[in-house]
Amino acid sequence: MDTKLKNQLSKISKKLRFSVIEMLYNAKSGHPGGALSSADIISTLYFGDILNVDPKNPYSLNRDIFILSAGHYCPVWYAALAYRGFFSTEELNSLRKFGSRLLGHPKYKSLPGIENSGGSLGQGFSIALGCAKALKLDDKKNKVFCLLGDGEQNEGQVWEAAMFSSHHKLDNLVAIIDVNKIQIDGYTSEVMDSEPLHEKYKSFGWSVQRIDGNDIEAVYN
Repeated sequence: MDTKLKNQLSKISKKLRFSVIEMLYNAKSGHPGGALSSADIISTLYFGDILNVDPKNPYSLNRDIFILSAGHYCPVWYAALAYRGFFSTEELNSLRKFGSRLLGHPKYKSLPGIENSGGSLGQGFSIALGCAKALKLDDKKNKVFCLLGDGEQNEGQVWEAAMFSSHHKLDNLVAIIDVNKIQIDGYTSEVMDSEPLHEKYKSFGWSVQRIDGNDIEAVYN
C-alpha cells in the first residue's frame, strides 16, 4: 500500500472520529461505540478508491452500493458522506435535532448517498442481498458492501442471509463485520457469544478474511 495513501486515510479516520464525538456531544445522545470502531473501515471504503460512488450523482446506476446494517453506526457514515462531498459538513452538528436530515438511524435518501433505512438489526444485510441479487439478474458489475456489527450476529435473519447469499453465489457482495466485542447489553461474549465468526461464515460457504479492523493497511488490502 502506498505510504502517502495510508497516511491520508489515517488522517481521515481521525477526522471522522473527531466529528462523531462532536456530533454526539452536541446531540447529547447517540451511539459512540460502533461509529468510532468502524471509522478506519468507513474511511478506507469512501476515501481509498474502493467504493465507486459519485457525490454529484449519488444514485447513478453504475455506482457501488454501501448498506449500513448496523444503523446506529450512522454518525460516522454521515461524516464520511459529508467530507466526501455529498452534502455540507456544516450540517453534521444537526444530528438528532428536530427537523434535521441526520436522523438517529439512517433513512433511505434522507441525505444524498444514504442507501437504506436502518433500525432493526439484521435487516440491512437482507437489503444488501436484494441489491446484489438484482445486480446479478441485470448482469451488472456493481458491487455491494454491507457493514454489520458483531452484536448483530445474534439475529437469526443474519444467518438466513448468509445461507441465501452463498446458495445464490453472490460474489458481488462484501459483508464486513465490525467485531468491537460490545453491544447495548454488555460484552458480546457474555450476552450471546457468536464466535468463532470466521469459522461459522466459512461453514456457510463464504470466503472469509479476518483482520485487524483498525489497521488501515490490512483493511485496504
